[in-house]
Amino acid sequence: MTRYADAGVTIDAANRAKKQIKRLARTTFNARVLKDIGAFAGFFSLAGLPRDTVLVASTDGVGTKLKIAFAMNRHASVAADLVRHSVNDIAVHGATPLFFLDYLATGRLRPEVVAEIVRGVAGACRRAGCALIGGETAEMPGFYSENEYDLAGTIVGWVRRREIISGKRIRPGDFALGLASAGLHTNGYALARKVLLEQAGLKLDERIPELGRALGSELLAPHRCYWPLLRPLIESRWVKGMAHITGGGLTENPPRILPPGCALEIRLGSWPVPPIFRLIESRGDVPRDDMLRTFNMGIGMILLVAESHLEEVGWRLSKSREKFWIIGRVTRGRPGVKYV
Repeated sequence: MTRYADAGVTIDAANRAKKQIKRLARTTFNARVLKDIGAFAGFFSLAGLPRDTVLVASTDGVGTKLKIAFAMNRHASVAADLVRHSVNDIAVHGATPLFFLDYLATGRLRPEVVAEIVRGVAGACRRAGCALIGGETAEMPGFYSENEYDLAGTIVGWVRRREIISGKRIRPGDFALGLASAGLHTNGYALARKVLLEQAGLKLDERIPELGRALGSELLAPHRCYWPLLRPLIESRWVKGMAHITGGGLTENPPRILPPGCALEIRLGSWPVPPIFRLIESRGDVPRDDMLRTFNMGIGMILLVAESHLEEVGWRLSKSREKFWIIGRVTRGRPGVKYV
């Protein structure tokens, strides 16, 4: 007799994990959540939203930053990164988060690890005002190694149609403001791992003088969520466009919101590049072009603002004690980034 457990799937462990998931997910619920976790779908009411509401959705993962989490056996941080990254992706269009769904697939389901992951997801959802209404936890022996997993998530938010931030109002002469990142965020880890761990032979528990802390702690630095900072700026209509600097780095992300006839000129040296990027560049002899199109280089979000609103936006950011720099201007040309 061959049972499901003989194939490596542990139903009892899955049931224990689901109980913990339900408990943690409920801490994110609000009045719009209509059904508890555990059915075949999540239910969320749109009652009370304006008639011209548009739903804004995004799906993403945290990439090979997971490899660092596996090696350090620290899982809540990357799980929270998943939410924070996703919130940023819809916030750049002016959208308020509504609800989130996560997907976790693993070689062997360990309830204590699942609980830590969902604790990270739920905590980030609560801080963003976003309900965790469902997801999927899959045990896939033979597909993933026993102590590894993959993690992805989908966020849905809302914005009034007339208030969507698309970048269409951007014009030559507008200023680019850069908001500080907390490090690599969730991008470029394949290159970072190859350079620092494989080529340079550094250890995750090794204190690196240039960083002032252990390499592993630096590589697990959280992906910042900019939503609390952006919300009042979005409501003021002072910001014409925003670019979340993720995969593709400073080179590939800004053109996604530039209208025809507009290019972005970024002034290198106008902000301090954090030590982790200089370490990767020097230890791996990585060309500057590759650095700029792979990493955020210390700028996690770019705001495009008219000169007439530059003082108000700067005042608001300063009041929030936010680090920011004027890093460039919009010029005439084909959508793209030019470094000067």
